[in-house]
Amino acid sequence: MELTFTKARHHRTLMCALVACNVGALVIAINLVIGLNPEDRISVKRGAVLTALGLVYFVTLFELFNVAALFTGAGARFRHKYRLSCGEVLDISNKLVSAVQAAFSCATGAIVCAWSCTRDFMRSSHFMSEAYAWFGAAYFFYDIWSMYMVYVHMTTNIDYFKTKLRRPSKSEASLSSGDAVVTKRPSFFTYCRHEPVILMHHLFIGGFGFLFIIYLRGGLGDCAFGFVYLMELSTPLVSLRGVLSRLGLKRSRAYVVNGLAMLLAFLACRVLALPYACLLYSRAVGLPYFDALKSLPTGCKISIGILLLPQLYWFYLMSVGAVKVFLRKSDKPPAGDRTSDKSAAQFSELSAGDADKRS
Repeated sequence: MELTFTKARHHRTLMCALVACNVGALVIAINLVIGLNPEDRISVKRGAVLTALGLVYFVTLFELFNVAALFTGAGARFRHKYRLSCGEVLDISNKLVSAVQAAFSCATGAIVCAWSCTRDFMRSSHFMSEAYAWFGAAYFFYDIWSMYMVYVHMTTNIDYFKTKLRRPSKSEASLSSGDAVVTKRPSFFTYCRHEPVILMHHLFIGGFGFLFIIYLRGGLGDCAFGFVYLMELSTPLVSLRGVLSRLGLKRSRAYVVNGLAMLLAFLACRVLALPYACLLYSRAVGLPYFDALKSLPTGCKISIGILLLPQLYWFYLMSVGAVKVFLRKSDKPPAGDRTSDKSAAQFSELSAGDADKRS
């Protein structure tokens, strides 16, 4: 009884520490930029602090969701009700963090578009564009680690969070609950080979996308970047789809309704947003649409292609999955559905941008 009480108190202390770190990182980040004028630039020193705070924020948020699900009574009842494994809990936590990041990104995009797109399309900028580029870049590198942890616990019997706070004995290191032999922990490079598209997407957005917004765009405005931020509007729906799937609610009305809303949001924000931004550019320079596209620097055209082509691919996968849901004639899904479900599940891990798990 005393041991149980000590563990409960330790877990409450851990949750309080995670909450303090998480809220503190966000508050400090907001205080760093809230006093700036709209067209101020973010210095490298200020930006580096924002990136560090972003890393603390997203990591502690992920850990907070996991501790709440794995170490509390309410979390235990939730896991028991839906029969969730440790890996499935981590996967749900990853999707929840993706949804939070998407909300921040959309708020940034709305502010940037409201300011820059209503002024000079080519030159007007808002500090939020650079500020969130610094803060949000940390998310994509955190998410690579987070998705790797999900992959480890979904493919092995290692119960990481049960042994996280103490050193396991030799017998526990070789056996999991139920005397099942623990599968060898896959390496990070094994994960990279398993999820190359998502990994490259995260590296591109978190690396090249960050550099373009901060340095490579020169004196150009950030109206177009506002639309890139707004591409994340579909991510909460994608995350909810993944969570409902993990909870075994794929036959529910909520899953169907969310799927339709996800398709519409994805079409508007991921597929049509960049072409619309190009339309605004063509109007700003006074050229026909395709002539305006031709006038763009080669690097811009390549970047648009890298951003847009994966969205078209993922939208195709989602559309195929939606058609199968509506055409399914029996409660038992055909064997072929498993492949498309797996592909769509890989998409739902994006965040973007997944930008895809999690775009």
